[in-house]
Amino acid sequence: MPSPATPWTGAPLRVMVVAEKPVEGALSLVAPDGSVAATSPDRRGSDPYFWFAEIAKPAAGKWRATLAGSPAGCSPVTREITVEARKPAGISAPPGRIWQVRGSWNSTTEALFSAWIEKLFDAPPEQDLSWKVWSEVLRDQSRNFLFNYLGRGEDNVATGRPDCADFVYFLRAYFAFKMGLPFGYSNCSRGMGGRPPKCYQWFDIDHPEVTRPAPPPEQDAAAVITSAAALPPTGSAPRGFGLFPRSQPPADALPGTPPVVQAPPKPKPRHPTNFAEYLRDVGDVVHTGAVRVVAADDNTDFYTVPLTRKALHPGTVYADPYGHVLMLVGLVPEQDGKPGVFLAVDAEPDGSITRKRFWRGNFLFVHDPALGSPGFKHFRPIVGDRNGPLRRLSNAEIAKNPQYADFSLDQSRMNTEDFYDRMDDVMSPEPLDPGKAMTDAIASLYEQVKVRVTSVENGRKYQEKQAGITAMPDGPSIFETTGAWEDYSTPARDFRLLIAIDVVRNFPDRFARRSNRYAIPSGKSVDDIKRELQDVLASELASRKFSYTRSDGSQWTLSLKDVIDRIADFEMAYNPNDCVELRWGAPERSQEASTCKRHAPQVQRDKMATAYRIWFRERHWPTHS
Repeated sequence: MPSPATPWTGAPLRVMVVAEKPVEGALSLVAPDGSVAATSPDRRGSDPYFWFAEIAKPAAGKWRATLAGSPAGCSPVTREITVEARKPAGISAPPGRIWQVRGSWNSTTEALFSAWIEKLFDAPPEQDLSWKVWSEVLRDQSRNFLFNYLGRGEDNVATGRPDCADFVYFLRAYFAFKMGLPFGYSNCSRGMGGRPPKCYQWFDIDHPEVTRPAPPPEQDAAAVITSAAALPPTGSAPRGFGLFPRSQPPADALPGTPPVVQAPPKPKPRHPTNFAEYLRDVGDVVHTGAVRVVAADDNTDFYTVPLTRKALHPGTVYADPYGHVLMLVGLVPEQDGKPGVFLAVDAEPDGSITRKRFWRGNFLFVHDPALGSPGFKHFRPIVGDRNGPLRRLSNAEIAKNPQYADFSLDQSRMNTEDFYDRMDDVMSPEPLDPGKAMTDAIASLYEQVKVRVTSVENGRKYQEKQAGITAMPDGPSIFETTGAWEDYSTPARDFRLLIAIDVVRNFPDRFARRSNRYAIPSGKSVDDIKRELQDVLASELASRKFSYTRSDGSQWTLSLKDVIDRIADFEMAYNPNDCVELRWGAPERSQEASTCKRHAPQVQRDKMATAYRIWFRERHWPTHS
C-alpha cells in the first residue's frame, strides 16, 4: 500500500507491506531507473506483520515495491507504483458528505488498520511514550503512514482533545476517513439503577446530518432528577413535583413552591462541514458506556473476542468495567525468561496520550451486571448491503464470516483470576522467571505513578492560574463528569493506583498460588522463592524514586515505598482543590507539607472522608442508583 493515495514528486513516497502470517522477507523500493532506492530488511509487528520504507523525494515514473525472501518455493511479491510529475487533485467527497465510502471492512483492511496503529505508536518497550494531545501523533509524519494521504492538506485542521472513549472512536474514524471505509457510532446510556449500559441509536457516515441526538431515556431522566434535587427544599411540594420541566408552576401548586424553569431549547445541530467538525459531533455523543454494553447484545459498536494472540492484535479495544478505555498497539514477545507484554495507549481527561503496558494495575477486570461487559473487544464490522443502507454485522454473522470468525463470549464466563491467568498464558506461553516477572510488575507500577505526577502537576498549574474553587460533583459522579473536575481531579486514576499497589505488594503470594506457572530453580522450594521475592520487593520499592513539584515550585523526591506506605492517604488524594503535597500524602506538619497553602473546602473534605472513602478503601466502584 502506497501513501499518499496518488503519489507525486512533491510529497514523500511511503510504502507499507502487511502480512497476516509471519513470512520472512525484505522490502525493496526500486526507482524508475532500476536502482534500489530504499530497503526494509526487518519485519515488524506481530500478527499482522509489516515492512515500511520511505523515499523523501521520489522521481516521477514507475516504481516497484518488492518483498523478496518469502518461504521456499515462493516468488518475490512485486507491485508497481506510479509517481506523478504534477500534483494530483486529491480525493474529495461529494457535496454534503464528509467522505465517500469507497471500500469495505474485511480481513485485509483490518490488517492495515492494525499495522497503521502499531506504527503510529511504535517505540522500544522501555521508552516512555506520551504526547500532550493526539494531534501531535497524527502530525508526526515519521509515525503516521496516512499523513496527507488524500492529498488535500487534510491533516492541517485541528481535531480536538479526545478523552479515553472518544480516542478509540477517533482513531477508527480517522482510518476510515482516509481509506474511504464505513464508520458509525452509537448513542448509549452509561448504565444506572442496576442496569448495564445500552445503546439506543446508531449513526452512520452516510447520514452525518443526524448527530448530537437527545440522550437515552434513562440518562435524560437522571439529568432531570439531578436538576430537581438542586432546587431549594420547600417541604410543601407534592412528591415527584419538579421532575418534569414546566414554564410555570401548575395551578394547584401549593404556595411557596418554587417554579421549575424550563431549559431553553437546544440549538439545532449544525451540519458538519469537514472531518474535524464530524469528530466534534462524535465526541459529543460517545462515552465509555458504549464500550461496556453487554457482550451478547448485537446493538453495540463492539463485540467481544477470545483471549488469543491472534485476536489481541493492535487496534483491539479494552473496556475497563469502571469507565476507562484503552487500545492495544503492540506485543513484546516473551524472551529469556522476561515476560511478554501487550502495549496500549489511552487518552486522559486533560487530553494527553500515554502508552502503557498491560497488567493488573491498569487493565481492571471484574464482572458486575450493573457495569456491563468488560474486556477486550473489536470494532463491529460495518457493511453495505447491495442497494441498501450501511449496517453492523450481528454477533452470529461475525462468528460465521470467514473474514472475521472471532466473536466469543469466553471472557463473560471468566472470573477475575481466570482472566488474568489466561492473559499471562497468552503473553508468556513459556514458564516465567519469578524475579523478572515481579520486577516487571514493579516497573508497571512505577510507570503508573510517573503518569500521576503529570496529572497532579497539571492540576497545580491550573490552580496557579485561577483563584476559585473547583466544584466537586456528588456521589458516584466524582468519577464521571465534565469541566475542571474531570480535567484535574484523579479519583478514577487513584482508584486504579490503589489496585495496582495491591497487585505489587501481593505478588509473592500470587506467585505461591500459581507456582506451576514459573520456572523454579532446582534445589529451591516455593517458600524459598517467595522469601527471595519479598526481599527483592522491599529493595526495588525503596530504590525506585521520582520527584514532584511542590506548591512553591521546589522539587520533592519520593520512592515507591513511600507511595505504598501512604496507601491510606491516597484514598483522599484526588481533589484538585487540595495542594499537591496533600495529593501525594505528605504527613501533617512535616517538612514536605510545609509548603502547602491550599485546602479543599471543608464540606468537600467531609464528603470525601465519610461517604466516598469507603469506595477506595474497599476497592469497590460505586454505581448510580
